[in-house]
Amino acid sequence: MNERLKGKAPRKLLFLFEILSLSLIFLYSWEGIQTETYVIAVGLVLLIYFSNYLLGRISKGDSYIFLIVCMLISIGIIMIYRISPDLGLKQLMWLTFGIAMFFAAYFATRYISFWNRMTVLYLAASYLLFAATLIMGSRTHGAINWITIAGVSVQPAEITKIILVFLLAAFYGGDEKYRRIRNAELILMIVVYSFIGLLFLQRDLGTAVIFFGVFTGIQYIYSEDRRLIWANLGLAAAGGVAGYLLFDHVKVRVTTWLDPWPHINDKGYQITQSLFAISEGGFFGTGLGRGNPSFIPLSYNDFIFSAISEEMGIFTGIGVIMLFMLLVYRGFKIALRQENLFFRIVALGISMVFGIQAFIIIGGVMKVIPLTGLTLPFVSYGGTSVVTSFIALGILQGASEKRGKAGIVDE
Repeated sequence: MNERLKGKAPRKLLFLFEILSLSLIFLYSWEGIQTETYVIAVGLVLLIYFSNYLLGRISKGDSYIFLIVCMLISIGIIMIYRISPDLGLKQLMWLTFGIAMFFAAYFATRYISFWNRMTVLYLAASYLLFAATLIMGSRTHGAINWITIAGVSVQPAEITKIILVFLLAAFYGGDEKYRRIRNAELILMIVVYSFIGLLFLQRDLGTAVIFFGVFTGIQYIYSEDRRLIWANLGLAAAGGVAGYLLFDHVKVRVTTWLDPWPHINDKGYQITQSLFAISEGGFFGTGLGRGNPSFIPLSYNDFIFSAISEEMGIFTGIGVIMLFMLLVYRGFKIALRQENLFFRIVALGISMVFGIQAFIIIGGVMKVIPLTGLTLPFVSYGGTSVVTSFIALGILQGASEKRGKAGIVDE
């Protein structure tokens, strides 16, 4: 009885949050409410309510991570709809498909028991996705990270991030035969750095940083050879210097990070407009529809945090940051409570992916770190990003349930 009350209370608060959020859309469209407005409002409420209700009926795991994400997607779709109603409708479709994939990933994680014995498959799938990107990929905003299949654009690196987590979990928490190989951890580090090198060839620096961050975090916790950790940090420092010297786009990112103002009309335009937008919003924002997010290139995607801060205020921006902090905290808590080593590492790795990616893009648009082209998980517009983020969340939801040594959920 207490568990049911515990689950219902957050859902009621979420419903109140949705009503308050959607009122912003109606206020924004008050002078001419269109069909798209009703579709977004009704569709989002139904999607979130029924998905939370269904999850509460089928899962005995963490009851908060999906609620946190629902708040993030609500803020994101409101901002995307304000920038472009057409993109708002498309985002609602991607969210619907993403939530469907969330449940598919949850059931796959819950009922398949041999995830920890597919190290070779993870390795092969990663290299296959990298090869497909380099061979069939098209260059977008300087990076080769999109391939088009049957008219649908896909970003394979988003999928590879999840595979990397499973690869590391399978090595450190799966079949011991791979760890018995001589210099096994050194071979693993070479493999991961080959992934990072391929990402540099694609000029996908943001994803390369995520790969390095996740690998370093898990290596620090589970590696018994501390020399490899120092070697990893040394290689990362050397790689950063080499990237700056060899790649012009890296020099541009560092230059505009250090001092973008002399380049305000060209290569520093994005970051300066982002800073203007955040400062213009102040604490409470200019109001939905009263800002100028269109001044920022890709304001619905890479720079959506700046657009949110401009029109909804820095308090809302801080709220977004706190939601990501809560999501990562819950993920770490899931990992600490999980007795199965493989799924403990999976939960830890996915939490790191969410945390590192959010830090990189939010820190980039605020000029805390050099800017890299990444989406803000669950908030930015994008098909592949939304779907793969929900798949990762579904895996995390499955990992939050108590498991036996075989990996199957203990009923």
